[in-house]
Amino acid sequence: MPSHLSADHPAAQPPGRGSVDALISQARRLKGDVDAVRRDAQEDGSDPQGRWQRALCDLALHQLNDLDEHLAQLRDGPSVPAPAGPAATEQSAPTAPRRGSLLSRVGSAEWNLLTDEASWSGELYQILGRDPAAPPLTLDELPALVLDEDRPKLTSMVTDCLVDARPIDGEFRVLHPDGSVRTVHMMGEPVLDTDGSTASMWAVLRDVSELRRSQRAVSETRDSLQRHRHRAQTEHRLAVELQEAVLPPWRGSLRLPQQGTETLDLAAHYLPSSTSALIGGTWYDALQLADGDMLLSVGDLTGHGVAATSGMATLLGAVRGMAMAGTGPGQLLSWLNQLLDATVQPALGSTVCCRYRPETRTLTWAQAGHPAPLLFRDGTGRRLSAPDGVLLGATSGAVYEQAEEALEAGDLLVLHTDGLMPGQDSAEAVNRLLDLAPRFGEAGTAQDCVRLVVEEFGGTERADDACVLIAKLTN
Repeated sequence: MPSHLSADHPAAQPPGRGSVDALISQARRLKGDVDAVRRDAQEDGSDPQGRWQRALCDLALHQLNDLDEHLAQLRDGPSVPAPAGPAATEQSAPTAPRRGSLLSRVGSAEWNLLTDEASWSGELYQILGRDPAAPPLTLDELPALVLDEDRPKLTSMVTDCLVDARPIDGEFRVLHPDGSVRTVHMMGEPVLDTDGSTASMWAVLRDVSELRRSQRAVSETRDSLQRHRHRAQTEHRLAVELQEAVLPPWRGSLRLPQQGTETLDLAAHYLPSSTSALIGGTWYDALQLADGDMLLSVGDLTGHGVAATSGMATLLGAVRGMAMAGTGPGQLLSWLNQLLDATVQPALGSTVCCRYRPETRTLTWAQAGHPAPLLFRDGTGRRLSAPDGVLLGATSGAVYEQAEEALEAGDLLVLHTDGLMPGQDSAEAVNRLLDLAPRFGEAGTAQDCVRLVVEEFGGTERADDACVLIAKLTN
């Protein structure tokens, strides 16, 4: 841009083509790399982070296009402006580059205050939506192209430049004949005569509509991503608080009143998902009932977040209430299935529900599409034969069978959900748990056994959360 110190100041010559060509090549290679990253960015419209990443790539591409354009003009030098005046207009109109090309978004102009003449580059006609055959507008006429609300800003910038010799650096919006609105960034300086008065004003105008649109998209998607993260953090905190409020916090032995010397040593552990921060609907529970029996259950409800955790709390409350009222495991699951089937938000659930009677050391249990309990005795383990039972919420009016198992002092019972292994590989999880039988036999307490399970599965890449409940019958 010419210096405003003197109109006679010699214009700077363009740098050597070789060095600028090298910069242009680097800029275009970088554009290709950014475009490849943009194509690789997953954007299905539902992921706020994906939308933000794609918008950021779009903005980077627009800025690299501008860099390419500026380097090309630096290499080639400024285009020759069309001479002002009616005669010159009749002879030839300035030639604008092809619409949409890199050079079509930057134009230049000079307004001579001494002769009241104006000269525009061909690009400027296209930027401002003017007919190339029409004469260039003077500074007094230029605001006619600008939106009403932006005219005071343009007038102020031009006045400050002409009167106080302040550089122009601002934006305004112009209305094209087709009704479209474009955002134009203008940079200009006064050119002073030898006596220090303003002789003319020279300016570069750039169509930054796409750039501003990309910047707005980045800002909007960034704000959306921040809101999404804040909402996710809030939901996660609520889900954790709800889970902690519902799941029993106990560890250690629970003495059964009907058997003065017998205790049921209980321990449980929740293993969160390793691939998601969302809390699922997994639960474990142990409850001493009014008649002296013991309720043991684990389960999982589909979904994640507050909805799944609140649904889990509802089911667990229903399980406790029906068990306390004396309902057997099979009938309990039938009614639990009706409850889930009647909920507003459809969901599926799996669970195993056990009722242990200390007087007879009998375990009565039922399952709904869930892994069967594992029984360990004398250093070996086996899976209990499962009675029939489909997933909760899968079908109306489902019937759930019961099974009974006689326990002995020293037996160890393991209840678990099917998220211990990646891909919900329940069979592999069962085999690995059964392989722990010798170490379970050496463990002193149920909590020691839980530690063994956590050592075995704690480092596993799990897509879902999981839990394990261990009950050890001791004298």
